[in-house]
Amino acid sequence: MSRAALLVLADGRFPAGGHAHSGGAEAAVRAGRIDSAADLADFCRGRLHTAGLVAAAFAAAAALGADPVELDAAADARTPSPALRAAARKLGRQLMRAARATWPSDELDALARAFPKGAHQPVVLGLAARAAGLGGEDAAHCAAYESVSGPASATVRLLSLDPFDATGVLARLAPELDLVVDRAVAAARLALTEGTDALPAASAPLLEIGAEAHAARPMRLFAS
Repeated sequence: MSRAALLVLADGRFPAGGHAHSGGAEAAVRAGRIDSAADLADFCRGRLHTAGLVAAAFAAAAALGADPVELDAAADARTPSPALRAAARKLGRQLMRAARATWPSDELDALARAFPKGAHQPVVLGLAARAAGLGGEDAAHCAAYESVSGPASATVRLLSLDPFDATGVLARLAPELDLVVDRAVAAARLALTEGTDALPAASAPLLEIGAEAHAARPMRLFAS
C-alpha cells in the first residue's frame, strides 16, 4: 500500500474537477448561512456528518470490493435532489478520466462502460483508491476530507475569507473526521455481507434544497 498514492488522490491539484464545485457553500453564502469562519465551521461539521459520512462509506465499500453497480444505485437512492445527482455523476466522470490515466484498471474500465455519463463520485473514488493499491480506510479518509475541504476552499473565494481561518476550521475538524471515517468503514465492511442497506443514509435537507435553488440561478461562480 502506497501512502504516496493517497497523497496524489487527495491532492487538490489532482484533475478531478472538484475545483468547480463548492459542495453547497455558494448556496449557503447566498442564503446568509455562511458569513464567517464560525459559520463555515458549522456548515462543514454538518456536511461531514451527513453527506461526508455517506460519501466516505460508499468510497470505502467500493475500495473493499463491493459491486460498484449496486453501490451506484444505492447512492442514487440516497440523493433525492436531481441537481446533486447530476453533480455527483459529473464529478464521477471527471474523476474517472483522471483515475484511468493515472492507475489503469480493468475495474475502472468496466465501470466507465457501465456508466458512460458518469457513476457517482464516491463510487469512482473508491475504485480509484483500489486501483492505486489503497484500502477502504484510505478511500473513506479521502472522501470525508473532500466533503469539507471543497466548501472551505470555495468560501475563501466567495467571501474573501482569510485562508488561515479556513485551514484552521479544517484542522479543528480533524478528530471528528477520523470518527466519521471509522463509522464509514465499519458500515462498508458490513455492507460486503449484508448488502447496500447497511450503508448510511444520513440526510441533509438544506443541502438538497440549496442545490436545487443554486442550479436554477442564471449567474453562479461554482457548478454546485
